[in-house]
Amino acid sequence: MKLAKFFFIGVLVICAVNVQAKTYLTKKDFLAMAFSQDNTSTSESGETIEPEKKTLWLDDELQSRIRAIIDHNYPKLRLKYWQKNNQTVWFLDKIGKERPISFGISIQNNKVDLIRVLAFRESRGGEIRMQSFTEQFNNISIDENNKLDQSIDGITGATMSVNAMKKITRMALMLDKLVNQ
Repeated sequence: MKLAKFFFIGVLVICAVNVQAKTYLTKKDFLAMAFSQDNTSTSESGETIEPEKKTLWLDDELQSRIRAIIDHNYPKLRLKYWQKNNQTVWFLDKIGKERPISFGISIQNNKVDLIRVLAFRESRGGEIRMQSFTEQFNNISIDENNKLDQSIDGITGATMSVNAMKKITRMALMLDKLVNQ
């Protein structure tokens, strides 16, 4: 009986540790969604303007600005982002409670145009991916202190996931302002 009890506890621990990521959307699909929302831009010669993939290096000063928003340095040396006219798309991760949540964020004219949870790895809080929740972020921007200019309703039992999404949104909006100066 004792052996069976320890075996059962061991299985529970292994299951808790091995929470698999639930992927809802690929980066490629998110890019297609984000850049299909605007009217297709064309150059003076009539050619379609494609989004340009760019790199932003996270130097000490930028890490300091990020730390002020997300409470720690971002764990990368550089970020890839896509830009077309006044729109940027970012793929960013933020720890919810224990595991990273992957987000796709499109910003146009300094406001959130589209935000989606691409992959969720936590055991709770997955409700943040629901359209009824993500729609709260539409047209949101940040003030001079990098705070969201509108309030976001929480979700009972998903506080850490909600906070992760709010922080990563603030970070993306700050980065967008930086690259569009």
